[in-house]
Amino acid sequence: MRLLAPIVLLGCAPFAHPQGFSLPSRETLLYNVEWRLITAGKARVEWTATPASRTGYQMKLRLESTGLVSKLFKVEDDYTAQMSQALCIEASQLNAVEGRRQRETKITYDHGKANYLERDLAKNAVVLAQETEVPSCVQDVAGGLYFLRTLSLEPGQSTQVPVSDGKKHAMARVEAQQREDVRTPSGLYKTMRYEVYLFNNVLYRRPAHLFVWVSEDRLRLPVQIRVRMQITIGTITLQLEKHE
Repeated sequence: MRLLAPIVLLGCAPFAHPQGFSLPSRETLLYNVEWRLITAGKARVEWTATPASRTGYQMKLRLESTGLVSKLFKVEDDYTAQMSQALCIEASQLNAVEGRRQRETKITYDHGKANYLERDLAKNAVVLAQETEVPSCVQDVAGGLYFLRTLSLEPGQSTQVPVSDGKKHAMARVEAQQREDVRTPSGLYKTMRYEVYLFNNVLYRRPAHLFVWVSEDRLRLPVQIRVRMQITIGTITLQLEKHE
């Protein structure tokens, strides 16, 4: 979970939103998580428009380890985010079981402030509580997947997006790199490969690269997500198994 959310253009031509695309009112995405060529876990994303007048969205992410990986290091993460209709993050909560660690993290965003509270559930203690200034409209990392689906960039074009994890914020560059055919358990897709610059002392210190492949069809699905880290950790890949 921790490895894995106004637009300012970086010297590229203006771009339009994908023709005919609008965010879904409801959908479920199921992913297979692969690490070092073995199935390491499953991820489930549930997206729902807020019932009252479509004023916003709710996203739920369930990430859990499976098989041998689960025996070595159990992961059960549940993340919920509330977003405005413009995809600005308003509140999020993460309940994480990772190995022996059990943490609950709540973040609220209001009037340019992010209030962050992380608790150690095993010790019943506060790990970190702080207030941080953020842009009035900022995105979380998970919700940023949906923002990517609203982009229509050509290879070589890029944009910047304000992103926050509740403790800090950064302007993350999103770069369209090239078109690729990608096969996943759910089928073969024509996609655009994006690199999202969140690591290497942008939002996270860890040296890594984050790539997202978005289908170039009417659904604009994030069909593959890949995080490449140093050799000691390796590459983690999420591939779309099912779309409901």
